[in-house]
Amino acid sequence: MELTDLRLKRLAPWLWEIEETAGMLVPGRVFADEAMMSTLAQDQSLLQVANVAHLKGIVKYSLAMPDIHWGYGFPIGGVAATDPREGGVISPGGVGYDINCGVRLAATDIHFHDVAHRLKDMVTALYQTIPCGVGSSGAVKKLSRRELDEVLAGGAHALVARGMATEHDLACTEENGRLPAADPDRVSDRAKDRGADQLGTLGSGNHFVELQVVDQVFDPDVARRLGLDIGILALFIHSGSRGLGYQVCEDFLQTMDVALRKYNIPVPDRQLACAPVDSPEGRGYLGAMSAAANFAWANRQAMMHLAEGALLRSLGVSPRELNFRLVYDVCHNVAKLETHDVDGQIRELCVHRKGATRCLPPGHPLVPPLYRDIGQPVLIPGDMGRYSFVCVGSDKALDLTFGSSCHGAGRLKSRHQATRDSRGRNIVRELAERGVTVMARGYKTLAEEMPEAYKDVASVVDVMHEAGVSRKVVRLRPVGCIKG
Repeated sequence: MELTDLRLKRLAPWLWEIEETAGMLVPGRVFADEAMMSTLAQDQSLLQVANVAHLKGIVKYSLAMPDIHWGYGFPIGGVAATDPREGGVISPGGVGYDINCGVRLAATDIHFHDVAHRLKDMVTALYQTIPCGVGSSGAVKKLSRRELDEVLAGGAHALVARGMATEHDLACTEENGRLPAADPDRVSDRAKDRGADQLGTLGSGNHFVELQVVDQVFDPDVARRLGLDIGILALFIHSGSRGLGYQVCEDFLQTMDVALRKYNIPVPDRQLACAPVDSPEGRGYLGAMSAAANFAWANRQAMMHLAEGALLRSLGVSPRELNFRLVYDVCHNVAKLETHDVDGQIRELCVHRKGATRCLPPGHPLVPPLYRDIGQPVLIPGDMGRYSFVCVGSDKALDLTFGSSCHGAGRLKSRHQATRDSRGRNIVRELAERGVTVMARGYKTLAEEMPEAYKDVASVVDVMHEAGVSRKVVRLRPVGCIKG
């Protein structure tokens, strides 16, 4: 299939459909406004949406969120649910290399205007405390194989005994910080070797720890429930499963490539290599991927613990004065077995979310009791020069997107193009002029991640808000950022 073969029709101001053609088992649906769609019209990511619609056992639609861009197999921003009872498959390309890359938001009782003069001290303390960059390690003592297996099986729960997590933290983390399908024995020795000394480390690329200020409130009642008052200092952590997760993906892509031939599964793109969910290969990947997801939750939990210490030291305040607390933690690269109502039938589906955030409405049993009456918090970071958003799930999410929303701004420029366009510029100085203090391991990362490399996240969030999928609560602007 070629991009020119796709037939697009507009269903709503914020929704487009790719009609079934050439082997597609379901239509594709793309959430985007007209301006976004005009830029996507020549983008290969739309072809990837159509390719995903070929997967065996796919249910209803191949979906794309408004932050869609080109990825490995699946587009980033892609969502697809398959039914294991109908031979539905699970695909590493539908999760990605950075398993459970996700976002954690912590809030404080500190108003930024009271500590703005200490901003550089805070950023420096975070940079010196949380290892960042390619191959970063050493935040926590290297884990023994037994200790690592405990993290792979227990996720954030494994950090409670270490004094790095609380029951509140677990309650405010998606899946309580642990996927029970995890099987550490399915994770290769190579993957475990890569992860043993990376707990509590940021990594590189688009990962960041960012100091932010709540600067706009759209829903005051919900904002108060989340503890996000105007002007308070907050912290976003964006990272994943580091080298361990990357290796799990690498290992199982080879396994799935063999499975394509073993089970005679046709796919239009070899990057969609997959196996039936209920096959030995499918269960093996689900166990290893879940273990890597647990590592990622423990990783963000450890970084939050380290960040609290850095802020206490740099501000010279007491824990009571800071009141550093987790608002929520979401992942956006994962495949999970979930129960959904499909045309009036309750079915267990394997939901792939790649660059997409789980988004559940008020009353859903998987929303923490603390937030069940308002809906699951949805954390949507932007670029380091503009703003990020906190939303909550709305009633239409389950019907329209299998309970999914966008996960960020979405790239406009490739890393190569961004680096080329940044030549001759001083990104650190430009950000400082916007009021953002940045520290990074090298110029290359800052060039790749400059604000112009991304869509305006406000437009992305507005699409899902207008669609009734996720509802805006607050906007946060960045004031300090560390990157790899």
